[in-house]
Amino acid sequence: MSKDQLEPEAKKRRVEHTQDILNVDMQHSNGNGSTANNSNHDIDESLYSRQLYVLGHEAMRKMAACHILICGMGGLGVEIAKDIILGGVKSVTVQDHKVATYEDLSSQFFLREEDIGKNRAEASLPRLVELNEYVSTSSTTDPVTPDLVKNYNVVVLTDSTRDEQLEIGDYCHANKIKLICANANGVFGSIFCDFGVNFRVSDTNGEQVLSAMISSVTQEAEGIVTCLDEKRHGFESGDHVTFHEVKGMTELNECTPRKITVKGPYTFSIGDTTKLSEYVSGGIVTQVKVPTTVSFKSMRDALNSPEIIPTDFAKFESPYQHHLCYVALSRFVKEKGRSPKPYNSGDNTVFLDTAKNVNESLKLVDEVNEDVCRKFANSCAGQLVGVQAVIGGATAQEVMKACSGKFMPIRQWVYFDCLEIVPEGLTEADCEVTNTRYDGQILCLGKKLNDRIGGQKWFMVGAGAIGCELLKNFALMGVGHDDGMLTVTDMDTIERSNLNRQFLFRSWDVTKLKSDTACKAVKVMNPGINVTSHQNRVGPETEKIYTDDFFAKIDGVANALDNVDARTYMDRRCVYYRLPLLESGTLGTKGNVQVVLPSITESYSSSQDPPEKTIPMCTLKNFPNAIEHTIQWARDQFEGLFTKSAENSSKYLSEPKFLEKQKTVGSMLGLLHGLKKDLVDDRPTSMEDCIKWARFLFEDNFHNTIAQLLFNFPPDQVSLRHEFIFALEKLYGPGI
Repeated sequence: MSKDQLEPEAKKRRVEHTQDILNVDMQHSNGNGSTANNSNHDIDESLYSRQLYVLGHEAMRKMAACHILICGMGGLGVEIAKDIILGGVKSVTVQDHKVATYEDLSSQFFLREEDIGKNRAEASLPRLVELNEYVSTSSTTDPVTPDLVKNYNVVVLTDSTRDEQLEIGDYCHANKIKLICANANGVFGSIFCDFGVNFRVSDTNGEQVLSAMISSVTQEAEGIVTCLDEKRHGFESGDHVTFHEVKGMTELNECTPRKITVKGPYTFSIGDTTKLSEYVSGGIVTQVKVPTTVSFKSMRDALNSPEIIPTDFAKFESPYQHHLCYVALSRFVKEKGRSPKPYNSGDNTVFLDTAKNVNESLKLVDEVNEDVCRKFANSCAGQLVGVQAVIGGATAQEVMKACSGKFMPIRQWVYFDCLEIVPEGLTEADCEVTNTRYDGQILCLGKKLNDRIGGQKWFMVGAGAIGCELLKNFALMGVGHDDGMLTVTDMDTIERSNLNRQFLFRSWDVTKLKSDTACKAVKVMNPGINVTSHQNRVGPETEKIYTDDFFAKIDGVANALDNVDARTYMDRRCVYYRLPLLESGTLGTKGNVQVVLPSITESYSSSQDPPEKTIPMCTLKNFPNAIEHTIQWARDQFEGLFTKSAENSSKYLSEPKFLEKQKTVGSMLGLLHGLKKDLVDDRPTSMEDCIKWARFLFEDNFHNTIAQLLFNFPPDQVSLRHEFIFALEKLYGPGI
């Protein structure tokens, strides 16, 4: 790799001359040539646009001032480092004292075969540096001690012993340093978070604030607010709200946020309202984001009394058994210097006895599940890139929470497993390593399944953010490394905003084709895979390319798309050819995965999101009362004035048989009326005519129509139900 590739030229940018939170003495010089080592810079919106939409400027600025230490550069550590560097923190230091082995190549995507025997942190550094020119990235081989971690805002421990976790955990807890411990052992994973005694969360969920129209408020010890029954209020117990435009009970207007208790989909209580005035009419209730303070136990205290967040409700009791297994694993490794060998009867027995001894002393579970312990011992030695991607991505998200104070962090343990993928009937001989890059995978899944993966032929549609991650995972798994093949299609080119989340691309790749660049990148990660890139859109127009013969030769399809039409099209193709489909998508911090198997699961198109609620035309035209109403009204106005009428006029002038295509007399009359209006009556001949037309349109929309409405429905008019017409959702307002 050339020096130019190692040190991409830093972009010029404005700099805020504010003092750093920390003055970190880096072990090595920054390899990326960044000029912002000692000052905070304005956020590069061309790079971070999508992330800014989710986090906001304040959270991003907090992240850009934080220094992160990541210990352990195995597959899990490099996944965390990659995500954090792309996220845009101030600096990242990667630490490791271990050297690269063949097992690492199963999941460590920034190591190459020529790096075997080299220090993992030092070998990975040049590739980590390329990810983000704004992040100062360095490496160290110093041991993990309090002296090493003292200058960092967040410390992440991977590949660490329990003794290290306890020592560093005690120091971090006492010195207000956020600590995250992450493990990925075969098909098992865990995350532990300790953000201190009083960690402030500014926004627990990151969602837009909710609001609702009020129909009544009672005067009682537990005042009940009832909202209009048009839609559910969406609040949760514990939320805080304030009020606006309430008539009668005016003390609620702009009041200090009140904590609510939800009573139903349209009602909630706000506490004592007996001393307030009587409610008359109207009002809007709005959610208020109130910062929350949460406290964490140290690793030493949390180890014996774990607070665990369930991740799979089908395995509700498993997390506590996994907690016991991880404690037993730490003792086994301390005594033996290694993990249990897969399906080794001696190691299996020793591990089970260790787990029982641990539970006898710590009372972690009521009864040790021997089957879970044996499966843990048999499956914890290897390294699976998919598991490390899941745990690494979640851990990186926790780092961002620790830096920004946005979103509720994990409190305090999370355990994960995918035991379902382990074949039945494996033996110790099936899982013996042979010094190949797939050793980490063979330790978990055996040689037969590893060979079967190598013969797979898959079609990946899309090479964006999800596509890059899938390609990386497939490449390290060895999909297509024998007589198999990965075929990737994406017609898009790389933009600068893609670099924040599509990690296979670099700044010098901007304007290149995504599919070509992504395939070349993963070919470097694993030279043994067979991968082909296309630049075709999937749809009826490319069925001459993706023919019956093409689909007959593949084993499955992985969608990495950004639109529903292409998703449903590929779903129909998979149903027709009876192929498995992996469907996935993201929206901000949310994500979804759907596995579609022929004759076993429903297809992607079998279920749909509920239709968006339409806005009644009378509400839109006469009584808009929410921001979405005004937006839809403006869109309808624009479409009617400048889209439909202009298109019809253009087609009438350019297509001789345009009028003959109209199906009904009614549509013909309406069209002719519109054409006469646009081409004859209102056709401008000068700029003065255009200004006059706009002036009359403004007066008609914002005065005449409103004046006519108020003439028909005076502000004091009462309905048949003896309610004021302009109470509730029909807000009164004079025209301009």
